Amino acid sequence: MAVTITTAVHALFGGTTPDATATTPSPSPTPTPLTPEEALLKTAADPTKACAVSFRGDGIALAPMLQTAGVLFTGLPIPERAGSVFAGWYPTPETAQTQTQTDRVNGSQLTTCVGHRRTLYAAWVTPEQNTAAGSKIPILMYHWFTSKPGGEDNWLRGNYIYIEDFRAQMAYIATSKFYLPTWDELNAFIDGKLYLPPHSVIITDDDNEPTWFQLAVPVVTEDKLLATSFVITSTRQEGSPSAYVLQRSHTDDMHRAGDNGKGRMVNLSADEVAADVEKSAQILGAKEVVAYPFGHYNVTAEEGVTKAGFPLARTTEYGMVKIGTPKLELPVVRVNYGDTADDLKRAIG
Repeated sequence: MAVTITTAVHALFGGTTPDATATTPSPSPTPTPLTPEEALLKTAADPTKACAVSFRGDGIALAPMLQTAGVLFTGLPIPERAGSVFAGWYPTPETAQTQTQTDRVNGSQLTTCVGHRRTLYAAWVTPEQNTAAGSKIPILMYHWFTSKPGGEDNWLRGNYIYIEDFRAQMAYIATSKFYLPTWDELNAFIDGKLYLPPHSVIITDDDNEPTWFQLAVPVVTEDKLLATSFVITSTRQEGSPSAYVLQRSHTDDMHRAGDNGKGRMVNLSADEVAADVEKSAQILGAKEVVAYPFGHYNVTAEEGVTKAGFPLARTTEYGMVKIGTPKLELPVVRVNYGDTADDLKRAIG
């Protein structure tokens, strides 16, 4: 009877009848925080190609990096640890332990990942091991190319590499599994902060001449070999012709004679040199290395390159890069017309 009276009173004053089956609402669950990798992937301009790369290993406390699948790894960190020398990134803890050269991951390779994620593992050596390795890194210097077995009949004949010789040379590098360092790796190697395998080589070409694009670029692309094209940006502003080709500075407008008959690089002030290479860097989007036009340089040229923020500069003088090599005087191994794959093998091992 009490229930009936209560119900009547509620009805009389416009109330509603309580639902005996109603329950107190449960609070909304707290969203699970995004992992650093998930948060990074959300920032990607193209989510379909985004790859969050994480880093693991002794002494490693690095945030993940966003890379793009199908594009060369870019800016992989080179960590430092007291009493050790960094020896590169590897795909598994086991390969980081064995340090097999062909397993090492760097910016000469296209980014791959599974489920938009990739983890790389750090390897280390001692400073004594790094020094004992005695690595000497050749920087190959090419210029122009020809499809004529007998070469070109002009005064620059030596600059034109027969394309079939070039093809055989690149095949030798590819099948011999040379390690292909990036410029930031070479920079750290010179400082003694990064171990590079003795079996390493850097491939470069000067002048952005048409035969480089027509004949040579398809070869390095097919063989998946990282190469650097030193571009005169006053004559070329287009992007890279291949995923495997880095375009770096051969200056903007200093690849011509100055007042004393030598290149403008040694005829201008440090500020003028800096302004020129700065312009080239803005066009190319990179400030890693500059190749001196004609190989001409002096203290003033070096000052200008440094003012513009370039850490490295390449000459035309013969030699190989070692720990402690002057960074603004990098030597080369020049390749000339008539040089065969066997000649290259004798030159670089």
